[in-house]
Amino acid sequence: MADRAPAPAAQPRADAPETARLGFRLTLPAQILVLFISVFPLLMQLYISLTDWSPLSGVSWPHAWEYWNSFANYTDILGDGRLWSALWRTALVIAVCVPVEFLLGLALATLFVDDFPGKRVAYSVLIMPMMVVPAVAGYMFFMLFQSGGPVNDILSWFTPEPVTLAWLSDPTLALVAVMVADIWQWTPLMFLILLAGLVGVPDDQLKAAALLGASPWARFRTIVIPRMKTIIVIALSIRVIEAFKIFDTLYIMTGGGPGVATETISVYIYKITTQDLIWGYVAAIALFILVALSVAAVWAMKRMAK
Repeated sequence: MADRAPAPAAQPRADAPETARLGFRLTLPAQILVLFISVFPLLMQLYISLTDWSPLSGVSWPHAWEYWNSFANYTDILGDGRLWSALWRTALVIAVCVPVEFLLGLALATLFVDDFPGKRVAYSVLIMPMMVVPAVAGYMFFMLFQSGGPVNDILSWFTPEPVTLAWLSDPTLALVAVMVADIWQWTPLMFLILLAGLVGVPDDQLKAAALLGASPWARFRTIVIPRMKTIIVIALSIRVIEAFKIFDTLYIMTGGGPGVATETISVYIYKITTQDLIWGYVAAIALFILVALSVAAVWAMKRMAK
């Protein structure tokens, strides 16, 4: 058998650097545009946050430096009790709504992973709430929770006296009504994401575990949950982010009231932007929240991914 000559080593193409430079030049305008879109709003916000400029100042925003106040807006954040109350209320909404939506979504996904009569119809009905425009959902629940509305009428069936709760006028009940609306609308999203994860769990592993005598709970805990870990992290992350931005439904139902009883951070920022017109302070709050949320998100993702 004749010896084969070793194959010559692949030589780098002489025109490779020139090809790379040509690709860079061709994509440079798009890269600059993307960089501009991403960075410019942040730089502008940082610039405005260091001033007392507002649209009523009489000068355009490039001249906001005439109202320079250094870091006064950032120090004001520390003493703004209304801001911290709004943040606490937002955290409370997240702490209640997201776990409830997760548990309901997981229970529904577990039911829908198997076939049953009428599954297609039930599936369509179940995901319908998330297709409703949030403002429309807010109006629907505004009508439901009126003193003479359907919710009090249904509760009256189970009590000897007619129920006339003023849901949207009571500071505690108003927040409960807002949470109910949020859970109604966004549980279907959690259900869809978790159902996609459940469908991807290998069926042969579940059958093998069943043959070995593992109980349904043991199979769910040792096979299903580990396989769905990434999906669960994604679902919870999406809902936490969206719940933090809750605005439309809440504002239609209560406008942040009574008083400031249901004022979340989005409603608070909207009010001081459109009513008080202190845009420099609003910019400082927005940047403060952006940094705080970024740090919290990175920490939470690392914790959940372990």
